[in-house]
Amino acid sequence: MKTTDARRLTHSQLTELRWRGVTAVQEGESPDDVARVLGINRSTIFGWLVRYRRGGWGRLDAKKRGGRPPKLDSRALAWIYKAVQRDPRQYKFKFALWTSVMVRDIIRRQLGVSLGRSSVSRLLNQMGLSAQRPLWRAYQQDSVKVEHWLQTEYPAIRRNALNMKAEIWFADETGVRPASHAGTTWVPRGRTPIVSTMDARFRINLISAVSRRGDFRFMAVEERVTAKVIVEFLKCLIVNAQRPIFLIVDAHPTHKASMVRKYVETVSDQLRLFFLPQYFILSDR
Repeated sequence: MKTTDARRLTHSQLTELRWRGVTAVQEGESPDDVARVLGINRSTIFGWLVRYRRGGWGRLDAKKRGGRPPKLDSRALAWIYKAVQRDPRQYKFKFALWTSVMVRDIIRRQLGVSLGRSSVSRLLNQMGLSAQRPLWRAYQQDSVKVEHWLQTEYPAIRRNALNMKAEIWFADETGVRPASHAGTTWVPRGRTPIVSTMDARFRINLISAVSRRGDFRFMAVEERVTAKVIVEFLKCLIVNAQRPIFLIVDAHPTHKASMVRKYVETVSDQLRLFFLPQYFILSDR
């Protein structure tokens, strides 16, 4: 790999190179890749990030020298960048997703430097990292059926609800374990975070429903969510309901069980069920 000798560059050329490097990192490229493409050492790119952190784009001007030594040098930034891409539990944290507070703690603990929470967030952003929520998407999802539901079936449901003066609700179930890790974590821009965890000893199942207006209902159960449990939740959902409910659920077999279908038929003037395409995930839209 051809390396760039900064001593042979003019001040303007070196300044331009620094700008290109820092911009690439802030757009999500890894510092290692940027250093390789520009033909510079890995420590150099982190040194430029230190300059930028101390004084913005003006500090990347190759004509400017001196100034107060930074709290975090290029080696420290390189260590932080690498550490944040590891599992926080490797550093004896109990939570598997990085927060700015946890990063602040690890910087103080490992590097002896105290920073404010906002300074930590700004530092991570400057290194091309962003707080992202892990995404879940079923690979079996049929995009054609999903699009048909969004463009045809759901508008029909809305029209029927309007005619019957009904409310549209969405319902789903989820399991909560003691080792659950929900929220966002700091990772390079454009890279989906993945969290590995072990099975927990116990689990609580939650069934919840939310209306288009933001009304919310939920029920927590320790046992497995069966058709009987679904029916109990539906009974609670329509209690004191002022208008009929159009409830949209996924295509799980439990929702289509005979017991559920028969119950819904007995309260058809109060409740109707509609099903999403298989493996449809509402958070995608």
